[in-house]
Order: sequence, then structure tokens, then C-alpha cells
Amino acid sequence: MKTLPQKTRFSMLLLTGIAVLSIQGTYAKNVYKWVDDDGVTHYGDSIPPKYATREHSILNGQGVEIEVVDGALSSEDLQQLKAQAKAAEIAQEEEAAAAIRDQVLLSTYLSVDEIKALRDRRLELVQAQVQVTKLYLKTLRNKLETLEEEAQRYGQQNIGKKTQPLDETLVRELADTIDSIILYDKTLKDLEADQLALQKKFVGDINRFLELKQLPASR
Repeated sequence: MKTLPQKTRFSMLLLTGIAVLSIQGTYAKNVYKWVDDDGVTHYGDSIPPKYATREHSILNGQGVEIEVVDGALSSEDLQQLKAQAKAAEIAQEEEAAAAIRDQVLLSTYLSVDEIKALRDRRLELVQAQVQVTKLYLKTLRNKLETLEEEAQRYGQQNIGKKTQPLDETLVRELADTIDSIILYDKTLKDLEADQLALQKKFVGDINRFLELKQLPASR
């Protein structure tokens, strides 16, 4: 058998090595895996720009998944995450506030009777304001009735005569009285709402106090 020259053998070995390295490089190249809009899975050495910002996987030359790239969040996803974070923050703040209320409740009162005593004093104050407001409203409505009667008499006196404008003082008193009635009507409604809110608050305080003290619920 004829032996090839040493230089020729070296050249063939070099070419063979380059070919092997080239083949290994081809198989070692990463492959991308992504899913299109129709839910079909694709593989390739690159990702179309349309899907580049979406979640996809990177596989090695042996087809083994080596990395998962998270996709960019849509504006809807970002809004949802922000809403969830805000809700969690609010819940945490409410929990902290509730813990403080419990601490204040236990440190302020020794018994349910003390809570009820404070409730009654607070309600008496509000009830007194309600009564004063009602009396003042009654006075204002009586005044308005008197002013309206006066304005009516003035109109009757001018029947068949050249119409004269109402006295400026009377007009101003009518306007001021009506404004005051509107204002104190609102004040009365606010006070009555405060009464209900106060009663509800103390019911909650009493029940929570009993719960913290592990006592039977109040009837």
C-alpha cells in the first residue's frame, strides 16, 4: 500500500478537523421556540420581530430548553399589576389601622359599660344640636311665612295701580331667610347622619371589645 506524504496527510487531517468543527458549530447553535397568534409552536434560529417581545424559549443544540425569556407586558397587564399592587397596599394599610384601633380600644376602656357611657354622652351632645337646629329652623320658617304674607299684602295693595317694586329691605330679608333655611336644613340632615354613624360606630366598638376580651357577644 502506497503511503501518502506527511505534508498531504497533515492537510487532510486539518480539513477533516475544520469540517468536524463546522458540523459541531451548526448543531451547537441555539434554537428559538415561540408561539404565534393562532397558538402554533414554531422553532427557528431567529424570532420574527412581531413575536420577539413575547415570551419564548431558547434551546441548545440538543433541543434542551436552557432559558425562558419573559415577554414584554401589555398596557392592560401593567394596569392590572398596578391595580393589584394598589389593592395590596390598601389592604395592608387597613390591617395596620385595624391593629391600632384594637390597641386603642383595649387601652381606653376597661369594660363595655365604659363604652356605653361614652356613647350616651356623645349621642346626647349630637341630639342637643339636632334640637337646637330644629328650633331655629322653625323660627326661620315662621319668619319666612311672615315675610311672604307681607309681600303678598304689598302686591294686593298695588292691584289696579302702577306696579311698584318690593321694598329692597323686604327682598333682602326674604332672600337671606330662604338661604338660611337651605343651610340649616342641610345642617340638620348632617347631624342626623352623624347620629346614625355614631350609633353604628359604638355598636362595632362594643362587639370588637367583647371579641378581643373573648366575652359573649352583646345583644
